[in-house]
Amino acid sequence: MNMLARVRPDLAGFQPYASARRSGLVGTIRLNANESPWSGDGCPTGFNRYPDPQPLALRSDLAALYGVAEDRLWTGRGSDEAIDLLLRGFCRAGRDNVVGLAPSFGMYRIGAQLQGAEYRTLALRAEADFALDPDRLLALADADTKLVILCSPNNPTGELHHDAIGHLAQALAGRALLVVDEAYIEFAGIPSTTALLDRYENLVVLRTLSKAHALAGARIGSLIAHADVARFIGSIAAPYPLPLPCVAAAVAALEPVALERTHARIATLVAERGQLADALARLPRVRRVWPSAANFVLARFDNGPAALERALAAGIVLRDVSAQPGLDDCLRITVGSPYENEALLEALA
Repeated sequence: MNMLARVRPDLAGFQPYASARRSGLVGTIRLNANESPWSGDGCPTGFNRYPDPQPLALRSDLAALYGVAEDRLWTGRGSDEAIDLLLRGFCRAGRDNVVGLAPSFGMYRIGAQLQGAEYRTLALRAEADFALDPDRLLALADADTKLVILCSPNNPTGELHHDAIGHLAQALAGRALLVVDEAYIEFAGIPSTTALLDRYENLVVLRTLSKAHALAGARIGSLIAHADVARFIGSIAAPYPLPLPCVAAAVAALEPVALERTHARIATLVAERGQLADALARLPRVRRVWPSAANFVLARFDNGPAALERALAAGIVLRDVSAQPGLDDCLRITVGSPYENEALLEALA
């Protein structure tokens, strides 16, 4: 089954807003978009014009980076926008549901709630290192399940679930999209799920430049899927999702020399991750540090709020994740520079 058959029925055959840039018309004088004919004071040339909805250079660079065909890729304002569009495009309010993990990235639940879709979760147990039983996850899905969302490496726990993706995609074929959020995959040292796209047309992969490529402030995220799904997401998206400065920053970050620096920084962070986890585990007030395939570690303290306060007293901000199921007294700690990690360990000791 083509997965567009699972789109909200009222959006079948949806016609996108016919923006000026989507018209494809080319001319030396542009009088079709109600833009200013002059650049603003202090602004670079061209900022008076609306940007391309999907800039060709960025699209080409991202397709090459992720090893996919350009027609399978849609780029927007971070993975958050892609998550929101998937929920809005596929889920009927008050009827459809989404299946995910707990604990996991909170925006899946919030996005489903905003769309009026039920969010069902499979609880992962800390004592089992947050291992995933794919059949228990599948048992939560029914005829009204439109999305099953898997964050791998998972946030905030750090474990990988890639070994279950093929089984899940096969079991959900024709029923629901399997959305794999790979925001942290660069730190895991394994191939991306995009290698499975030819096999499963219900597979959607989310990627971002925010983490490994140091562009969190630029908000560049990508949805990679079957061409029909990627095209549909583009049709319901805002007409101009990508600001010109963000596009320029992303294109610069994907130059060969910049990518070499990125790979070196990833190697440094992976090495620091191991050293930080080992050092945290040796602290007397740390009860547990879990293995991580991301750029953070999850640690359980004897007293999580007290540890958070000790770090804050040294000017160091950590993420309190204790409100999530099974994560009492847990803090998520981003792996920083060697200096930052040393300062944290000193504050906690």
